Amino acid sequence: MSTVHKSSSGSSLGPGGLDLTQAFFKPISRADPPSPTKRHTKICVVGAGNVGMAIAQTILTQDVADELVIVDVNPNKLRGEMLDLQHAAAFLPRTKIMASVDYAVTVGSDLCIVTAGARQNPGESRLNLLQRNVSLFRNIIPPLVKYSPDTILLIVSNPVDVLTYVAWKLSGLPSNRVIGSGTNLDSSRFRFLIADHLDVNAQDVQVNK
Repeated sequence: MSTVHKSSSGSSLGPGGLDLTQAFFKPISRADPPSPTKRHTKICVVGAGNVGMAIAQTILTQDVADELVIVDVNPNKLRGEMLDLQHAAAFLPRTKIMASVDYAVTVGSDLCIVTAGARQNPGESRLNLLQRNVSLFRNIIPPLVKYSPDTILLIVSNPVDVLTYVAWKLSGLPSNRVIGSGTNLDSSRFRFLIADHLDVNAQDVQVNK
């Protein structure tokens, strides 16, 4: 039977001010330190166009990341977009916001969202657009994986299904870590049309896939 010692501090853990911790709680030897209660999440967005910045704003307002990084080839536009987001920080959850033309800033990203891509010119075939975007992806995907080998890639650039396959091949990542946005936008448009026709909220229209 363990001996109960009286606490010098007069602890009220037991009857008569006895300290019961010595009897009931023993330290665990060779134990790892406790895990942090909140995991640091870092997301990078490649492409500071309309789609990329809409995604960045949504990430901030939904408070899903502790750190947000934006990468683009146009330094002037990139700096302007970053400042817009930083200056709105008073109205948003606390998130560290960074931007750079250098992919080194993406190091340690949990999720990399690729929205960068060439615009389809009037009369241009999607096949030709694909070839131009494949060339861009050769300069985008390898650096992302180099700096964040454990990341998940989310491809939004068009044509999205083919470029998702290209990103998978260029990255060397397992297929379950390279995801395309697929037909989410088309499904959202269809839900809106149904909701508008029935005069209901679009959120009440469910799509079974």
